[in-house]
Amino acid sequence: MEEQKYYSVRMRAAKNGSHEEGGKHISGGELISTYSNMKHAVNALLEKGLSHSRGNPDFMQIQFESIDQPIKRIKPLQIKTHEVESAGMGLEVSWWLIEKSGIERNVIEKAYKHMTEYSGINGAILIDSHSGERIDDRDKKGVRVSRMDWLKANFERWADYYKMPKNSRVKEALTLATKVCEHPATVAELCWSDDPEYITGYVASKKLGYQRITKLKEYGEERGCRIFFIDLSKELNSYIHYLEKQPVFIQWEEEKNTKN
Repeated sequence: MEEQKYYSVRMRAAKNGSHEEGGKHISGGELISTYSNMKHAVNALLEKGLSHSRGNPDFMQIQFESIDQPIKRIKPLQIKTHEVESAGMGLEVSWWLIEKSGIERNVIEKAYKHMTEYSGINGAILIDSHSGERIDDRDKKGVRVSRMDWLKANFERWADYYKMPKNSRVKEALTLATKVCEHPATVAELCWSDDPEYITGYVASKKLGYQRITKLKEYGEERGCRIFFIDLSKELNSYIHYLEKQPVFIQWEEEKNTKN
């Protein structure tokens, strides 16, 4: 398996022009594929971009490039679900979980102000875990985590074991959160989707794992959120390089896992 040649396959879709021209972000996706499976990977991303509840795109870009460095294999974060009755309760739970991950409450308050200001960006904003200030220089572009995947058969075994839905949302979100939290600079991540029909979000950290919250926004809301709380004692440029360039496979091994 290690000797196969792999490719990073990426898609982004927008409406009313490209992202660079101010178009509305519709969808994005990431896969790692062999050359022989490339048509399937491209078609899967094409279908995702053409069938999103945010609308029909008039711009789409699908590209692939060879991966010329070793792919890091990491275990998925442990998962837990919090059932809440409202988005307000979900936000309270998210604050509590971020605090438990090691972030002071005043830092979280500042981060939420940045979230409101940059709610429409296509990517993550990086927040200093000590000051609560945004520290990346990407403005409305944000930092996009890339070059990651979880092979379908392995994901489905994991889903069967933990009695989780075998849908792409869970797979993609846990893949991204696991890669982000693997880096020592990451203290916590807060995320919910910009999909108006999907209101579940999560808080993730090395300390707590992947904590799903069933309601983190109101149904019909198109504003998403992705915040990484990071420790500035680590070098920022190398951190961003890891998020954007380090290829990662999530790989679960049942014999090394036990249910809680």
